[in-house]
Formats: sequence, structure tokens, C-alpha cells
Amino acid sequence: MFVGFLTAPVKDWSFNKLVDWASNNGFKGLEVNVSPQLKQIDVDRVLSGGAGDVRRVLEGKDVQITSLAFYSIRILENPKEQMFLSKVLDAASVLDVEVVCTLAGGPVAGKDKMQTLGKEFPEVFSPLVDKAREQGLRIALENWFATNLQGLDHFQIAFESIGDKALGLNFDPSHLLWQHIDYIEAVHMFGDRIYHTHAKDTEVLGFKLRKVGILGKGWWRYRIPGWGSLNWPAYVTVLKEIGYDYVLSIEHEDRFFTAEEGFLKGKRFLEKLL
Repeated sequence: MFVGFLTAPVKDWSFNKLVDWASNNGFKGLEVNVSPQLKQIDVDRVLSGGAGDVRRVLEGKDVQITSLAFYSIRILENPKEQMFLSKVLDAASVLDVEVVCTLAGGPVAGKDKMQTLGKEFPEVFSPLVDKAREQGLRIALENWFATNLQGLDHFQIAFESIGDKALGLNFDPSHLLWQHIDYIEAVHMFGDRIYHTHAKDTEVLGFKLRKVGILGKGWWRYRIPGWGSLNWPAYVTVLKEIGYDYVLSIEHEDRFFTAEEGFLKGKRFLEKLL
């Protein structure tokens, strides 16, 4: 395993600056956010002959792109976003990036998450998964609680709806922790589907929880790894147990640190465990 990061907090950096900073500070992986608006890596440019420019920036830097990541909660309802995700798969194939991270969308109007996972989800994602398999790629869905992948029962239905192993998880334990879902057991249950993982912590504020209860607000918050309540030695151990040997991608949503500061502190903490 090695440490990388999701580029969202530094989306305004050029790709050259991003790679140079990551290389100079010992990061090995970049989960690069892409969208029709973001041009850190311009998907259309890559597909029109610009892949060599991306490779030249990476040359000699000991940094790899671990994923192209397109995160949209409305992807099940938006054909334009579905078409863009298809182009992201093409761009990943051209760049020799093995994983594309995305979301399973949210429940469609008039249906709950289970119903959506049984119908609309496979209708949209089955062709994308087929394409990924044909290109030797894997699609990794982040288990963000606001999407259709909230609990482990949702994970199970998603993988029953689409059984192809080209579909898996960008596993994020931080979303499970505050829901009181056993994230260690989840790794044991779905380890063969974990293709990428977010390294993000959740801090539980006990004094607020005791006041407002689990249905209240403000009793938990996202932190960089090591500044929250997640058991990182246990998490890294269980990843090793199931044979995961890829990136720990720091997802920085910690308001107490700047982007650079948070990435570096998270990296120092994680590398002590590796």
C-alpha cells in the first residue's frame, strides 16, 4: 500500500504543479477529480491526442494516477453525465489508469434506495460496467451515505443487481463510522470488491452526541486520518488481510487544516502504519 490523495481541494492547480508538489512531498498516487468543467486533466483533450502531455508530466516523478474520479449524485437521472462517465472510462484506458471512481447516484423520484438499486442503477451502470470490463478497467463506487450506497444492505443489492467484478468500491470507512456500521466487518464482507479506498477520518464529539442524540446535528465531523475516531491500525490491518495493495487516498475535508497541511499531516500519520 502507498499514500496518495484526492485532488479536490487543489482543483485550481495546474496538472504540472499538482504532480510536482506530490512528487516533492513523497506522495505516490493521485486520485484526479475530472468533470466537464475541471481542466486539471481535460478528458476531451486526452481523447483528442493529449494523453502524451499527461504522461510527460508524470515521467520520472514516481507518482501515478490511481483513479480518474467523477463524482455526481444525479448520474442516474442525467444522460449527459452518463455520457461523460463513459468518456472518463475511455480516457482512463488511454492513460493506462486502471480505476475510475464515481458514485452510485441517489434515489430517483418516488423510490427509495433499495428500489433504485434494483432497477435504475443496473439500467444505467450495466452498459458502463460492460465497457469497463472490455477495456480492462474497474469502476469503484464511493459509499457516501447520501447516495444509494448507504448501508451494507445497499452494497449487497448493488452487487446482486450487477454481478460483474468490474464493478466494485472506492471504500470510505469514515461514512460508516458515524452511522455505527462496522467498517471492519464491511471490509471482510466486500473485500473482493474494494478497488480503491479513501483515507478520511470522522471525529465523534461525545459531549454533543450526549446532548442531541444520533438524530441531532453537529456531533460528528470529517477529519484527516489520525485526527478522528477511526481505528486506523485495525483498518490498515484488515485491508492487508483481504489482500488490498493499492492506494490510501487522502480525502481532505478537514476545515482545521489547509490543503497542503492536511495532506502532509495525513501522509505522515498513515506512513507510520505502513
